[in-house]
Amino acid sequence: MVGTISIFIGVILIIILGIWFLGERWRPLRPSTWKFMKEAGLRRILNLQAFHGYIYARWTNQYVNLLINKILPRLSPVRKIWLSEHYHGKILTPEQAHSIITNDKDIPLHDLEQIIPYQIARDIVLKGPPDVAVYECSCRHNHENPCQPTQVCMIVGQPFVDFILEHNPKSSRKLTQTEALELLQSEHERGHLHTAWFKDACIDRFYSICNCCKCCCGGIEAMVKYDVPSMASSGYVAQLDNDICTACGTCIDVCPFSALSENEICVAVDWELCMGCGICVELCPNEAISLARDEKKGVPLDVRLLA
Repeated sequence: MVGTISIFIGVILIIILGIWFLGERWRPLRPSTWKFMKEAGLRRILNLQAFHGYIYARWTNQYVNLLINKILPRLSPVRKIWLSEHYHGKILTPEQAHSIITNDKDIPLHDLEQIIPYQIARDIVLKGPPDVAVYECSCRHNHENPCQPTQVCMIVGQPFVDFILEHNPKSSRKLTQTEALELLQSEHERGHLHTAWFKDACIDRFYSICNCCKCCCGGIEAMVKYDVPSMASSGYVAQLDNDICTACGTCIDVCPFSALSENEICVAVDWELCMGCGICVELCPNEAISLARDEKKGVPLDVRLLA
């Protein structure tokens, strides 16, 4: 599998370098590309990680399409763990997602593996207030009848915001803080979960908030269909009030991780499967569900507590 991934990355790199150096006319690198490469650093340029990050950000739709349809189905158990350690998300409650967008100070995250249980930079900084751009969701883009709207992936912080805006002007736009909060709220009301994504292909840091639906999201598909642990729990678990629950089944239908099921009396929560996204809380017609903090589910990515 390592060979397959290496060949895939190598072919893409050859194409990129060919466009750069063997094209019909020379086109200087754009300012955001220079910023992107500068932050990546010399080591990642020399080992080609920076170019991998460039490809991912420049042609996200094509990258994700190959990942979901060609690579994931062929991953061995060892490679599944390897992939999750290099590309993974942290589920956010709506309040946690809002707090990132409204953060007005720089917040260092120490011992990040307490929050994201994968190998990545131990110390990163969430810059505040963050620049935010919204970008077409590559997962929805790669489905024939995707959930709407498709422009719901939020790029957070520099140099990623400028890079996406400059290289994908037709499918991205900059957001004000108010617009970003309105988008988060709208997606939450549609029953879509918020996830903070980390990737070490270029820069070891958090770079986006995705608003994921269970029918299109590649991260959810990787977990549910291919058993790739690509998302970490929010640090919370769903808790039902049996006196209020009518076992209407709404929460069972909307849960992205199949963590809810009906028993003889009401609805039961599978602790292992529940990721604490809060979709069931929002859509339960009887308000019979809440999120409870559970230390065994990990540390929340909550800048209000980390500030």
